[in-house]
Amino acid sequence: MLEYVKTILMKVSFDRRLFEKELRKALNLLVPAEIQLFKEWCYSKFSSKYEPVLNKYFIGLAG
Repeated sequence: MLEYVKTILMKVSFDRRLFEKELRKALNLLVPAEIQLFKEWCYSKFSSKYEPVLNKYFIGLAG
């Protein structure tokens, strides 16, 4: 599932609204063990463009 949600985010990264929607969905699909890896990947790929969005969903999450 982790590779699937990464693929989706890459495809929608051109649009902030879609990116945020798919990020939210991804966090509901992933198991807790995958979330830390996903968080690290998201920040490495998208922090320059979407750091406020990432912070909104990842700040306060366990891991």
